[in-house]
Amino acid sequence: MSGAKRAAQDNPEKGSPKNPYDVIIVGGGPNGLSMAAALVASMDDISVCVCDKKPFSVPNDARSFALAAGVSRMYETLGLWDEMTANAAPIDHMRITDSDTPDLSRPLFLSFDGDVVPGRPFAHMVPNRDLMGALIGFTKDRVTLIDGAEVTGFDGTGGAAELRFASGDVLYASLVIAADSGRSKLRDLAGIGTFEHDYKQSGLVTTIAHSLPHNNTAFEHFRPAGPFASLPLSDNRSSLVWTERTERVEAIKALSQDEQARLIENETGHTLGEVTLLEPIQAFPLALRLAKKMSGPRLALIGDAAHVVHPIAGQGLNLGLADVAALAELIVDALRRGQEAGDPQMLLTYQSWRRRDTALMAGMTDGLNRLFSNDNPVLRAARDFGLGVVDRLGPIKTGLIRHAAAAGGTSPKLMRGQVI
Repeated sequence: MSGAKRAAQDNPEKGSPKNPYDVIIVGGGPNGLSMAAALVASMDDISVCVCDKKPFSVPNDARSFALAAGVSRMYETLGLWDEMTANAAPIDHMRITDSDTPDLSRPLFLSFDGDVVPGRPFAHMVPNRDLMGALIGFTKDRVTLIDGAEVTGFDGTGGAAELRFASGDVLYASLVIAADSGRSKLRDLAGIGTFEHDYKQSGLVTTIAHSLPHNNTAFEHFRPAGPFASLPLSDNRSSLVWTERTERVEAIKALSQDEQARLIENETGHTLGEVTLLEPIQAFPLALRLAKKMSGPRLALIGDAAHVVHPIAGQGLNLGLADVAALAELIVDALRRGQEAGDPQMLLTYQSWRRRDTALMAGMTDGLNRLFSNDNPVLRAARDFGLGVVDRLGPIKTGLIRHAAAAGGTSPKLMRGQVI
């Protein structure tokens, strides 16, 4: 285990049984680092450590995330948003169609234009390198960052949680937060099981340039194999999230880039004109995975460690960042009341608060995928009628969009632009 930063060096006893960290976060991705940033931005005297098996470095990849309006508010409140937006693109319009790939047209059944709240678009597309660069830059001098840290043991039953590592090192904390992916080792060590369903689909991800402007529009084309989404980036580029039956993935990846580009043009109904791939297509298996509990003794789960949902609505990271905002609010409130960061009642409150939202999102994305990922003509007629009705019922459509954008009045304070 290496890479300990300033906090551990300034206080040699920090992390010992008699002087544990307030919070240790396992997982240094966007959820884990956002959790650390939310805590140290809200309290000057909180001690936070983030551990990860990988180095803390800005990734050199072309991935981008659709960050909902509530998330941009959270990062603004934490003083991070300006650092993330140099290459960001707003999503000002959404267009949803339903058709088979050979169809010559893509009938529009649902659309959205304008701000989700005054002066704020539904979401922004933010490159991963800018997101992570801002988070690493903010936390590196405020948080103990430890890389090369492979967790091998966890015990939350004592006066402080104990984390054991492959290196032989041991750290202690009032609260440990699992942010270590959908295959969370920490969740397994705590004995928390999952509900799982394999979609037998894969998500194909790439970045494209195109000859026609996207006009800051996100397109989602529902197809029998799964949804095909293009999300606007800067400089006439788009990020693709393409759901496909797993048995077709290797054949698609085996095509030349020119052949893949022509296939993408057909899948989009030539909405974006001539397409050029800017990076190789990557594929990821898709599954539904929900932890049976989001908390345990001195443990909280956030992000993919707590829930993995279908990307059909683009809500995976936003759902995790809502966990961050809720848990940070509860931790800070507990500490200000003189309680521990790992207070049992606080953890039960967190689980109750977030369980409903994550279950609703999991059910919605699962239901949408089952409804749209087929070529049954009866279902297709029914779903298209339903989309058309929603499109014409303004208040219902606006309410759905505001909920997906985490812009509602029941969201955590940070996502409403309030300090904690």
